[in-house]
This record gives sequence, C-alpha cells and structure tokens, in this order.
Amino acid sequence: MATMDRLADFVDRITRNIGRVIVGNREGIELLLVALLTEGHVLLEDVPGIGKTMLARSLAVSLGGQFKRLQCTPDLLPNDVTGVSIFNQKTLEFEFRPGPIFVNILLADEINRATPRTQAALLEAMQEQQVTVDGVTHPLPRPFFVIATQNPIEFEGTFPLPEAQLDRFLLRLSLGYPSMEDERQILVTLMQDHPINRLQPVATPEEVLALQPVVWNTHVDVTLQDYILNLVTATRKHPDLLLGASPRASLALMKAAQALAAIRGREYVLPEDLKYLAKPVLAHRLILRPESELRGKTAHLVLEEVLDSAPLTLESKA
Repeated sequence: MATMDRLADFVDRITRNIGRVIVGNREGIELLLVALLTEGHVLLEDVPGIGKTMLARSLAVSLGGQFKRLQCTPDLLPNDVTGVSIFNQKTLEFEFRPGPIFVNILLADEINRATPRTQAALLEAMQEQQVTVDGVTHPLPRPFFVIATQNPIEFEGTFPLPEAQLDRFLLRLSLGYPSMEDERQILVTLMQDHPINRLQPVATPEEVLALQPVVWNTHVDVTLQDYILNLVTATRKHPDLLLGASPRASLALMKAAQALAAIRGREYVLPEDLKYLAKPVLAHRLILRPESELRGKTAHLVLEEVLDSAPLTLESKA
C-alpha cells in the first residue's frame, strides 16, 4: 500500500473508532491527529464535562497504547510525575520507579492547578521526551503525546502557565458544547454500558512512528514559507501585542500544516491549511498589551487582522 494510502487508512480507522465513543467533534479529532503525527502536544481549554477524558482514553485505546490520567493538584510533586529512585535494601542499589509520565498518551487534567515546579517538570519532559532523575536519563515511550486541560473560567487556587511554557504546546483547542442533535445522540448512546468499555485497538504506536515521515515529506512551497514568515512577522509588529509569535511558532505552524495536508490526502500544503491552523497554533503564544485587553482585544481578533493583512504571493520565486 502506498504511503499516502496507508496514512488515509490509519486516519479513517482511528476517526471511526473514536467516533464510537465521541459523538461529533470531527474537527477536534482531526486536530489531535495533527499533533500526534508531528510529535506535538495539545492544551484543551474547556469547562468540565465536555468529554476531554473520554477523547484522550478513546485515542489511547484506538492506538493500543498506554494511557494514564494525571490529576494535577497543588500538592503534586515533580517526582510524582517523572518517577523516583528508591533504595533497594536487598540489592543495596537504587532502583528507578517510573512515574505516570511513562506512557504513550498522558492526560494532564487541570494542569494549571499544579505548582510551577511540577508544571516545569512535565513541560520539560514534553520538550525533551526524556526525564532525568538523580543524574540518570530515562527516555520516554514513543509516541509520547500529552493532552493537558485547564478550565478557562476558574482561576482560584491555580497557577497560570507562563508564556514560555505555553509555547511548548503545538495547539490550544476548545471542544465546546455539542450541538443539540449530538447531545441527544450522547443520551441515547449512554443509556446502557459506556462504549469505551467495548472499544478495541485498531492501530499500534509503531504505526504512528512509521507514518510520521509521510508528514515530514509533505511539500511546503517557498511562497507558503514566505507566507508563514509574513504572518509571524506581522504579529511581532502589531500595535496591540506586547509579544508576537516566536520562531518556534513558525516551525509549529509549518509542521501542523504539513500534517493537516497529509491527513486530508494531499502531498502539498495549501494557503487554506495555514489560515485554518493559525488560531490554534498561534493564539496562545501571543501576549496582548494591557491597554488593548481593556479595549476588548483578544489574540483571536488580532490574528484575524493579521490574516486579512499579511501578503500572500502565489507566484513561485525563480
């Protein structure tokens, strides 16, 4: 089977399988696959009860991968996440006991309730794909995919993620409430046993790793590379922004666009891919000026202005 056909088959199997548990939200599932195939991570900002845990669990089961949910609280210590070395009195040696981070898919629930030290330990592992305990480095399983959540309307007892940490997430998403039709289907589906209990694997973690080169080889024309640079440069010069998008953001937007194009069956990126991904990739990386916030400006509004004004030249350079 050709590589693009293999990827299309993989995406179809995963999407259909998750659809047995998650009603609607095809867009959210697609964007999770974008992050998974680029070895990125996702920050979900949503109120409780939307289905974030079920989405992460169903993705993990569909992949046949290991899954754990980490409930973040102020008393959660860095070693509770990464693991700890314990002295074995029989062997007279220290033994490493891995923390919950040693899985393929980790749901870090309410990450903003963990202290900055614990947040830093988790986010460093996300970036390096390894942890170091007592001077010994332990690689994390691959693929390693973190879905972190936070409640956008509850701030008491929380520790907001600093900008440098937010920049580690490829995407920030909001699933939102289901439509009335979808919610009715949820009621019908959950009248009896939860479908997650009957869900079976339809892929393997090794398959994800094997398909990642398909994403890397998706063509990004030089005109679209220039468009990415025009977009991020416009954020750095925008009068309402204190801090614009970093070079890491440029790379994230390009990688995400490559993955989206490949998932949609193309070997090349289109301008529409970049426009579609601009807000989930860039919005959480921007810092508004205080006076602009008081005037009601948001990162999404700024990006709409940037998308309207950033030049896109469709002719390739000689």
